[in-house]
Amino acid sequence: MCGIVGAKNIPNLVDYLLEGLRELEYRGYDSAGIGVIDNGQLKVVKAVGKLDNLVRKVMKIQWEDPSVGIGHTRWATHGKPTEINAHPHTGEFSCVVHNGIIENYQKLKQELEKENISFLSQTDTEVIVRLFEHFHDGAETGEEAFYKTISTIEGAYAILLISEKEPERIYFAKKGSPLILLQKDESFLFASSDTPLIGWGEKAIYLEDGEWGWVDTQIHLFKGKEKAPFHFRPLPPTRTSAQKEGYRFFMEKEIYEQPRVMEEFLLGRIEDDKVVFPEIEPEFWEGLSSIVISACGTSYHAGLVGKYLIERYAKIPVDVEVASELRYREPIIDKNGLFVVISQSGETADTLET
Repeated sequence: MCGIVGAKNIPNLVDYLLEGLRELEYRGYDSAGIGVIDNGQLKVVKAVGKLDNLVRKVMKIQWEDPSVGIGHTRWATHGKPTEINAHPHTGEFSCVVHNGIIENYQKLKQELEKENISFLSQTDTEVIVRLFEHFHDGAETGEEAFYKTISTIEGAYAILLISEKEPERIYFAKKGSPLILLQKDESFLFASSDTPLIGWGEKAIYLEDGEWGWVDTQIHLFKGKEKAPFHFRPLPPTRTSAQKEGYRFFMEKEIYEQPRVMEEFLLGRIEDDKVVFPEIEPEFWEGLSSIVISACGTSYHAGLVGKYLIERYAKIPVDVEVASELRYREPIIDKNGLFVVISQSGETADTLET
């Protein structure tokens, strides 16, 4: 699952963004990035792969006076894992990070393109920042533009947005994806999980679905158009307990979170009675006669589940092979078949060799 961090008015702001993303690495990701208002100017840095790749790029930048910033680790849902598709996504004067799925992004994208608004990425997230800037041009205030934006999009989201037009603000919104806000004196911190906030305070606001607002010198919290009260809850005492999310053991946590993980995994992939892969051209699936899945360990067992489901619903024959055996064979592969490689870590040697 993607990770979000944000900060305003804290010392070493850029360091916090990178350290916060580091605390979210355990959730899995394929790219990462940060967006910072530095001396009134928006600076965005993104990198594919390990977080260290982003850190090296960030360290080359001469930072002057960072005031607000947002960061993100991405697990691709729309678009390939590339720098262009990585978050934050930018417009002319703003940038956004987002967890979740914007279900009506294709319709909104088409409408905006008719207004001569161009898009750079393959993602649903870019629609958010393009909509905000589109509404900003005709709005009296930034909060009006932001509220119109979140009222227009459909789906699940946790959003942080910053803009050169309002360099002392961070806009936020939550619906279906976790987002936490912590205030310490005149400083504000955001995260999609407890772990980046541990050590900064003892209590935080666990935002509820439908809540949105912004921070400047204080918290402005709304639900719809009405002001919402703050509800503070204690943060976990340690990062380890935060990662366990109240469970005694990591294994127990992983067992009980499977339904939620499956729901998040399928977001944006199911439309009516169809499974959709917007990154893949429809012609790719034509003439597909068989599937071979190569994997090891728990990934192999996931492949067996896939075989059961694919053969049951798609009526396509599936073979599941142990990668450590397959690499030493001379298998006969169907030229009209699909070869699928699964790896839990992305670095399983036998799987890579196949």
